[in-house]
Amino acid sequence: MPELPEVETVRRGLAPVMEGNTIAKALVNRPDLRWPFPERMAERLTGARVERLRRRSKYILGDLDSGETLLIHLGMTGRMLVSGDALGRFVHDHPAPEKHDHVVLDLADGARITFNDPRRFGAMDLMPTATAEQHPLLAALGPEPLGNAFSESHLVAALSGRTMPIKSALLDQKIVAGLGNIYVCEALYRCGIHPGRRVSRLSAKRIASLVPVIRQVLEEAIAAGGSSLRDFRQADGELGYFQHSFDVYGREGAPCRTPGCTETVHRIVQSGRSSFYCPSCQR
Repeated sequence: MPELPEVETVRRGLAPVMEGNTIAKALVNRPDLRWPFPERMAERLTGARVERLRRRSKYILGDLDSGETLLIHLGMTGRMLVSGDALGRFVHDHPAPEKHDHVVLDLADGARITFNDPRRFGAMDLMPTATAEQHPLLAALGPEPLGNAFSESHLVAALSGRTMPIKSALLDQKIVAGLGNIYVCEALYRCGIHPGRRVSRLSAKRIASLVPVIRQVLEEAIAAGGSSLRDFRQADGELGYFQHSFDVYGREGAPCRTPGCTETVHRIVQSGRSSFYCPSCQR
């Protein structure tokens, strides 16, 4: 499933095409994805101008001049692809319709946004912009890891008194929004913290050290266009490249990249998810 860097990469690709543009025609080809689409979704989108495209956690939010906000979740295999951009930023002609093109937005300047999702685990919804943050998918989310609210003091306070493994804590969206398996594994490696280490056995100093490292990992991933492991594509259809920079994720049995370390990367399963780490460098 795309994580924060992948979603942010897609948002940045869509923003120059969608912001300030009007949806001339919206086509909805099925009644639902992971959940039912909102009533009259095509009608409510058609004619609306996209004022701003933003991200909250792993969700893309399009604020419309109609007073509603379009929520988009890519799910496991969802892709938002741009074609026919009149300003030449995307040179792709409109492709022939595909089986899993579930929502198509034709914009006033000739560009087209196609939401394609083979496994249909993605989602779209419409809600009033004024109360968007109260949406059930957004209301309980913690601070953004790249925002000012995600600070050393916040993380130390949020983890105070907890006994769960640090990996599980960082994946808790109420503690920090948008982090997923890949980037938590990478951040823990850089900090030298074992993914199974109990929060209660970590000092405040070690917990605080995660904040700048998490930001660094995310910023590097965004600069590389995210990570393409299976289905992820950027808005122009290109792959992300951060997977070539992984230190531990997906590298079970490969040599640790820490200079002088002779260990190999190990894998354990935590809550049904694979955690990758170096048993020598991470304690």
